[in-house]
Amino acid sequence: MRVLAVVPARGGSAGVPLKNLALVGGVPLVTRAVRACLRAELVDQVVVSTDHDGIAETAREAGAIVVERPAELSGATASSESAVLHALDALGEEPEVVVLVQATSAFIDPDDLSAAVRKVLDGEADSVVSGLPTHEFLWTATGGGVNHDPAVRQRRQDRAPEFRENGAFYVMRTAGLREHGHRFFGEIAVQPVPAQHAIEIDNPEDLELVRALAPFIDQPEPIDVDAVITDFDGVHTDDRAYVDSDGREMVLVSRSDGMGVSLLKRSGVKVLIMSTEQNPVVAARARKLGVPVLQGLADKRTVLRDWLRIESLDPARVAYVGNDVNDLGPMGEVGWPVATPEAHPRVRAAARVVLTAAGGAGAVRELCDRVVAARPEPEPAPVAVRTRPQFAPVAIGDVLVGDGEPVYVIGEIGINHNGDIDLARQLIDVAAEAGCQAVKFQKRTPAICVPEEQKGQIRQTPWGEMTYLEYKERTEFGRDEYTQIAKYCDERGLHWFASPWDVPSVEFLEDMNVLVHKVASASVADHEMLRALAATGKPIILSTGMSTLSEIDAAVEILGTDKLIMMHATSTYPLPPEEANLRTITTLKERYGVPVGYSGHERGLQISLAAVTLGAVCVERHITLDRTMWGSDHAASLEPSGLEHLVRDIRIIEQALGDGVKRVFPGEEAPKARLRRVTV
Repeated sequence: MRVLAVVPARGGSAGVPLKNLALVGGVPLVTRAVRACLRAELVDQVVVSTDHDGIAETAREAGAIVVERPAELSGATASSESAVLHALDALGEEPEVVVLVQATSAFIDPDDLSAAVRKVLDGEADSVVSGLPTHEFLWTATGGGVNHDPAVRQRRQDRAPEFRENGAFYVMRTAGLREHGHRFFGEIAVQPVPAQHAIEIDNPEDLELVRALAPFIDQPEPIDVDAVITDFDGVHTDDRAYVDSDGREMVLVSRSDGMGVSLLKRSGVKVLIMSTEQNPVVAARARKLGVPVLQGLADKRTVLRDWLRIESLDPARVAYVGNDVNDLGPMGEVGWPVATPEAHPRVRAAARVVLTAAGGAGAVRELCDRVVAARPEPEPAPVAVRTRPQFAPVAIGDVLVGDGEPVYVIGEIGINHNGDIDLARQLIDVAAEAGCQAVKFQKRTPAICVPEEQKGQIRQTPWGEMTYLEYKERTEFGRDEYTQIAKYCDERGLHWFASPWDVPSVEFLEDMNVLVHKVASASVADHEMLRALAATGKPIILSTGMSTLSEIDAAVEILGTDKLIMMHATSTYPLPPEEANLRTITTLKERYGVPVGYSGHERGLQISLAAVTLGAVCVERHITLDRTMWGSDHAASLEPSGLEHLVRDIRIIEQALGDGVKRVFPGEEAPKARLRRVTV
């Protein structure tokens, strides 16, 4: 052993009681010192010298050897050198270099520590002290210049820097320390440290200062937990609410949070939202994320304890994210209390981690990324056991669509807007309030899509008698309408896209920067358009109504399977149950190895819900304000209450399906103890 680091950490402290166990960035000071030493490349071993059992236990958990410090070396007048010499004697080893590290310096860079050690090992110095470069002018109480002549005011750039000892670490040749009994001897050098690392904690004000600095200085580290619990207001949102003229409340959230939560759930981490308020906005966001929510909680701490017990979770392996003082209780229950950067000062002080992204601006995503980074990479399954294709999820914007993910619910507005942008907005509201993730339209170039023999046919419409071509052009949205739609969907937190019916419509939608393209069942054999869609590189949702397997094979040959989602569909309007043929969902999955959803045209909800139980990863249903409205698709559409019930029941089914692992659930324990009869 060439280099030994010794951290003197006694239990007594006049300025801050039990200072060495004080938390900074959620980590005890003694742990921070041990970690800095262990990460220093040239330090071989770390010893903590202490007279306190709690400090000793914490030091061992951090990876240090503990030397019990005798009472005569533990008083306020005992020198740090005496603790170092005692540790050397207790170990019975004589390293070439010994490093005295003070736990009261919260920010020690391992590279600075190694650089100081190298100066001694290379013979540049016998003793090295950490110091802050400074150009400060020092004065005596009587007005005399200490390090300058007051009559000659030098510019900063004309003065060589001096160094203020910051007390973080001291590096010494062991033989010299033995000989002199003091840390300074022989050739003395300074190891410069940055200003943000140079704060020494002597009083409560210093402690508060370093706690405030920790989120900006500490390097982000993976957060190894089994569950993430979040407050809602100020975490998923920016803690503001927007109320429209009808009294409806809206909040600002980050779309990136959705992808983060999906990744979190895929990695096996449980997620829960807890809210003091009872608010439909919270419920709607939770439905979209596909996570459970507990609302209207007067005592979050008690509820959290019960939830952890029911889920059999170790509190030390749980993260709770909060932003206000009502979060302090649950934060105190978990091993990873986390705060948003704009949180109440007491919440930031209690946090082990303070995020850099604000609530509503990616705070949840930042936390999810750090949690996922700590999860072990899944072991690849041996090729021999792959008996069926792997259905990897497809990313649509910030949402993953596939097996094991929340069902992606699409409200198909299609042409039910009847060419009226205000009606389209109302239908977008219906989808958002029901908890859909997306709305879908249809985009045509009527001059191309309307067959020649139909263009001149006369139709009776709400706008009077006109040709069929004139009718299709009258109800088609253009750039202005879709620009408004894109903006409104973004405000309501929805994805939007459309089914193009011709190549110019593909180009139009690409100019609108849609996240995904939908192939209508009628377009499965339009290979020219399929090639245009494939060239976009965007995810594709392919409906398969009125198509044979050979026709689907040809379409898949063009589109590929990397970003493909299929939709089982039967193109009968409205769909009778005997033509639903839902087991085709399994057939398509096994044949093509891609996620498969369901596009329904039936009346009622039963068939769509059954599709979810058979593994449909997304569900698309036409929506309308009133099924009796004029237009071809309204009769086979869901009205607002029906759509709301569909999304609600899909989320219930997702929870009810579970993971397939047989277990005894907490709710069964009491009946089991009361009713189970065991005989031999």
